[in-house]
Amino acid sequence: MSPTTLPPKHLPNFVAQANFSQTSDMASQSLCPSIKNILLLDSEGKRVAVKYYSDDWPTNNAKLAFEKFVFSKTVKTNARTEAEVTLLENNIIIYKFVQDLHFFVTGGEDENELVLASVLQGFFDAITLLLRSNVDKREALENLDLILLCLDEIVDGGMILETNGPLIAEKVTSHSLDADAPLSEQTLTQAWATARDHLTRTLLK
Repeated sequence: MSPTTLPPKHLPNFVAQANFSQTSDMASQSLCPSIKNILLLDSEGKRVAVKYYSDDWPTNNAKLAFEKFVFSKTVKTNARTEAEVTLLENNIIIYKFVQDLHFFVTGGEDENELVLASVLQGFFDAITLLLRSNVDKREALENLDLILLCLDEIVDGGMILETNGPLIAEKVTSHSLDADAPLSEQTLTQAWATARDHLTRTLLK
């Protein structure tokens, strides 16, 4: 018998263990909070910075339509003093308005509202620190690279990485300082991130 061959009597237990492991992995994934998108829109519902982590909106037109729909349904609410929550198209959306900026975090209808709210608050706190409390569209557009880095620090592929605003801002600032160094002093990974950021800025102009 070769080392990789299991005796027949061991097969049922092996299969049961494999099935249990697969079921556990699926259960863990289903229990892990997931973010569908984070939106930062202006007072007219136009994009400032957005990130999608779900295939629910497969085309850019679908995303734009969703943003317009969400904005139209929330613009008249009083979400300036504290965050509000709404259920739209089977999605839970937590949102908050500051100056001429509208912050949104979207999750599935089964997601925990408090978790989504913590993501929104972390995003807002980090932006407030990065923009030195000048939270408005003009400052946001002038520091769009920092906002995009901020989104990368908060969520990756829909999975929540960090919700602590000061910590998010600190990580973004460290990335920004690395990007200002000469390319000869950067690692390959840092250089690639710098090139990506420059490309993003060019595309968004």
